[in-house]
Formats: sequence, structure tokens, C-alpha cells
Amino acid sequence: MVARLVVAAPASGSGKTTVATGLMAAFAEAGLAVSPHKVGPDYIDPGYHALATGRPGRNLDAYMCGPERIAPLFLHGARGADLAVVEGVMGLFDGASGMGELASTAHVAKLLRAPVVLVVDASSQSRSVAALVHGFASWDPEVRVAGVILNKVGSDRHEELLRDALDGAGVPVLGALRRDAAVGTPSRHLGLVPVAERRADAVEAVRTLAARVRAGCDLDALLALARSAPPLADEPWDPEAAAGPAAPGTRPTVAVAGGAAFTFSYAEHVELLTAAGAEVVTFDPLRDERLPDGAAGLVIGGGFPEMHAPELSANAPLRAAVAAFPGPLTAECAGLLYLARELDGRPMCGVLDATARMSQRLTLGYREAVAVADNVLAAAGTRVRGHEFHRTVVEPGAGAVPAWGFTRPERRVEGFVRGGVHASYLHVHWAAEPSLARRFVAACAGGGGAPA
Repeated sequence: MVARLVVAAPASGSGKTTVATGLMAAFAEAGLAVSPHKVGPDYIDPGYHALATGRPGRNLDAYMCGPERIAPLFLHGARGADLAVVEGVMGLFDGASGMGELASTAHVAKLLRAPVVLVVDASSQSRSVAALVHGFASWDPEVRVAGVILNKVGSDRHEELLRDALDGAGVPVLGALRRDAAVGTPSRHLGLVPVAERRADAVEAVRTLAARVRAGCDLDALLALARSAPPLADEPWDPEAAAGPAAPGTRPTVAVAGGAAFTFSYAEHVELLTAAGAEVVTFDPLRDERLPDGAAGLVIGGGFPEMHAPELSANAPLRAAVAAFPGPLTAECAGLLYLARELDGRPMCGVLDATARMSQRLTLGYREAVAVADNVLAAAGTRVRGHEFHRTVVEPGAGAVPAWGFTRPERRVEGFVRGGVHASYLHVHWAAEPSLARRFVAACAGGGGAPA
């Protein structure tokens, strides 16, 4: 039994992250072990969740991982926790485009059999809030909207009007938070600024959110609501069982890029690499001038290299080390940019015969893809579901051997495969396809996986 609740909203911008992070921090400060989760593919919010709770922020994405894995992944992340708080994505019923409820907050709430707390931006309404809440609470009878937190409330009088209106709506008000621009988290072209880029300010912001939530919300009622969730019959996901038995012999060292420029990674990736037999170490391309000793493989994930291009370019010793690295290398989105010849005119590693630049156009959405050829990450024909999210362009968009052939929502090839290198814009959740970790570690150990 895991006490749990889902924090949702009628639309983006209502304050889900503010309330969810504040709740996590307030409960953690009260001495509870809080497990943080985020619906969807977003990497940034889980960083704030981790800061609030001291546990890894974990994603629950029913599109990339499949509905059947949501409860097992949740139970895996929530092991030993007193309470789990799940932050939703977009509006409560907004899912993968053109695929009904799939991957929506409502879908995940149903899979977890979890009560939903609806965060409502009350800044421009009074009595109408009752109609809004009634509509969301009654839209899908399988979704239990069990409480409301009013956000951006203007005054005591405004709060009184809102509470009076909701008296007959059948959904209790469990909190009310005043408008306060001072607690906002700075944003830029892809959303919030990650924790790693503003650590001290982020710590203070989370502390402030906890204080606001503690003062404005009924934590006892919210905890009681979370404890009303029924047991889940699923077994927790197990990275060792998912990865399969590790190959005998020495454990290859896999170096994973981190630091402020490369913050996008799902916690399960390192767990799968470890389960598949790797010793995982981290390095920071902004600061480290050499790769970790004994590195047999490199993983360079997502993040914001475009915000750190001068510093990344200035670290010429590490760029040269990456360019000369002889082992398997897989790069995803930000990693793809780092491997290019240049990014916005600044020299990068030059592993790929391509250039990268910032763009005004946002590329965003779920993708279905198939591996075009055998490579260090996937066997030819391997099918995955992933996500693209960037405001950059790489030219050309694909090499002589592409990494993926996209099959939905459009048909095109993308990314690069060359020798032991696999580089692509596509974010993939390895828990959905553990063979990616197993194959990569086998290649690092000299067990094959890379084309000649």
C-alpha cells in the first residue's frame, strides 16, 4: 500500500508545479519519506521534485513506456515511501495528440487508482469556479477528483467568494494560495530553468513553496486523502529483471555526462546500465578536461548545451578526448549538438559531420520510430516510442546511416549511426525497451553491438 495523490489542473499554467513541489517539500519537512513523480516526458520538473524530497524524481509516461508499466514503475520509485505525490501534465484530460486519453494525467491517475487534487487558477473568476470544478469532476466517472486547491487568490474576500461557490460542487477545498510573483521559477525557451543551473536559488524557492503550501493548505486532509487510495495489485518494476542477467566477466565503465549542460536523464537509465553489468560514473563537460579513467563507453544525454556553448567550446581538452574516444557512444538531443562540428558557430567535438544552431521553431511531440541499422544501442528493426523537444536544428538532419526511421506522426529519417556512435534528437525511455541498455553495455564490454 502506497499513500498517493495526483496533482492536476484544468490547463497548463495553473500552478501544478508550484503546488506539487510545495506539497512534496512540506510533507518531507514534516518527516515523511515522499516519493516524487511526474506524468509525461518532462525532465525539468523532476529536478525540483528531487530537491524537495531528497529522492529521484521519476517520470510516468504511458505513451513511451506503455500503460502496463505505469503502476510497476510507480511502485519501484515509491519503495519505502510514506507518501507519493504525482504531478500531472498539461490539463487533466490532455494526452498524446490524436490518441484519446493515452498518457494524460487522467489516464495515469486511473492506472494508479489515485485520487486527484485539482489546482485551479482562480485569478479571473469567482462563482464560475464551481462550474469549472463540477465539469472536471463529472467528465470521467473513473477519475476521482477528490479535492481542489485554489491558486492565485487575490484577497480574503476573493477566497470567501470562491469557497462559497464551491460549497455545492461536491468537491472540498483543500487549500488556497495567494498570488505571489516572487515565488515564480524563471523560464526560458524550453520551460523552467533546471535546478542544476540555479542551485542556491532553487533551494530557497523550494523552501518558500513549502512554507506557502503549509500555510495555505490542509496537509492533514491531503494526507488522509492520499491514504484513501486502494492497494495496487502490480509488482514493482525491477531493473535487474528487466535488463536480464549481466554478462560474466569484468564490468565495463560507462561514463554519463552530467553537470549544468546535460541535466536530462531518466533515473531508470542508470539503474538499467548498472543492472546490465556496467560501472556508471559521471563527468561534467563544462568542468572536466578529461574523460573518467577506464571509460569503455559514453552516454551524453539531453540538456541545454545551447545555453553553455561558450564554456563547452572553451573546454578544448575534453572536446578532443570525446572526438578521439574509441568506444561505444550514444548521444541524445543535447548530446547530438555536442557531437556536431559546431553549435551556433562555436566549435564542438566534431564527431559528426554536421552543424547545429538555435531556431525560432519549437519541435515538440511524441514519435514512433524504428532502428534503421544495427548499432551500439539498438538492433535493426527495434521499435521504440520517444519524444522530441528542442529549438535547435542540425544540418544535415540525418547521416548516411540514420539512427531512426520515424513512422508516426510523420515518416522521415533522423540521427546518425557511424561505427560505435549513435546520435539522435529522440528521447527514449529505456524502461520500455531494456534491450537498449543491455546491448550498449555488451558493446562496451566488447560483446558486439556495433557494426563494423
